[in-house]
Amino acid sequence: MSAETQSLAEQITQSVALLRRHLDWDAALRKLEELNARAEDPTLWDKADAAQAMLRERNRLATQTEAVYTIERDTEDALTLAELAEAEGDQSVLAEAEAALRRISEEAKRREIESLLAGEADGNDCYIEVNAGAGGTEAQDWAEMLLRMYTRWAEQHGYKVTMLEESEGEQAGIKSATIQVSGMNAYGWLKTEAGVHRLVRISPFDANARRQTSFASVWVYPVVDESIEVEINPADLRVDTFRASGAGGQHVNKTESAIRITHVPSGIVVACQNDRSQHRNRATAMEMLKSRLYEMELQKREEVAAASESAKRDIGWGHQIRSYVLAPYQLVKDLRTNVESGNPDAVLNGDLDAFMAASLASRVGATRSEASAQAE
Repeated sequence: MSAETQSLAEQITQSVALLRRHLDWDAALRKLEELNARAEDPTLWDKADAAQAMLRERNRLATQTEAVYTIERDTEDALTLAELAEAEGDQSVLAEAEAALRRISEEAKRREIESLLAGEADGNDCYIEVNAGAGGTEAQDWAEMLLRMYTRWAEQHGYKVTMLEESEGEQAGIKSATIQVSGMNAYGWLKTEAGVHRLVRISPFDANARRQTSFASVWVYPVVDESIEVEINPADLRVDTFRASGAGGQHVNKTESAIRITHVPSGIVVACQNDRSQHRNRATAMEMLKSRLYEMELQKREEVAAASESAKRDIGWGHQIRSYVLAPYQLVKDLRTNVESGNPDAVLNGDLDAFMAASLASRVGATRSEASAQAE
């Protein structure tokens, strides 16, 4: 077996071993068997919400376990092909086998990270809220760049993106915007993106071409499903209506159908303007508010997430989680994990997987370390 083939096989074996460990393999198989049996119970749909939650869990486990079997099966096939190619001295077939092993290795690594998405709401859809920091047009343009970055990442991964609210900047960019990202594990992948993001570049809005630093904050919170109950006292709410912003023309909204809801005790503010119906916008805004309140509870139970929350309160110096430097050199650096990329254009076009994976792995690792320390 060639050194390249052997190295790839070892990488895959290591990833599969870690994947099985993350999944708690034997327990996962027992749980899946139990859920499959429950799915055949004719009384299952007597409680629809519980049935849907159970089926989501079964599908999640089935997908993860089948992925392991597929990786192992494909690896065995590729290694068999490589051995035959080496025996016959066929370099083109050997190259084909090694290419297959590289693809399998990348898939195994991705599945390994995905197996860490075991949080209470990791499998849910999520909302992403982007807010420009101080700095006027510069910061507002940067906020729009971030919004585009997350939209492109989501679309590249097969997620659906829905614009819920957007407040345009005076000259360019956005003051704020909220989108919903829908798909399996959307919140699990995106949750570590919450925080302040810093941009350094030669300003396109400065006639003297001076270097500028801009800040924008990103807030990520899960969409709560019907199985999660969040109680809200109507007396704690302040509801405002306003006219939705837009580019104008015959489709501009001429009625005050947009809704803004303020939860007075927590200070949380949500808004929705994507529908012409005030009632539907209000319903969506209430769902967003429930999600924000639920996310606050999750934050209280996760020390690492709570630290991230604290860092988001000030959109400025000393609080950023990631820096994007476009001048005088090209570098994107995550200040929590030290993961770097020398290709900011790719990152701003949605190439975020390496940053997300590292943040997720460190976050899960910190949680496990705390749990182990407490157990001792």
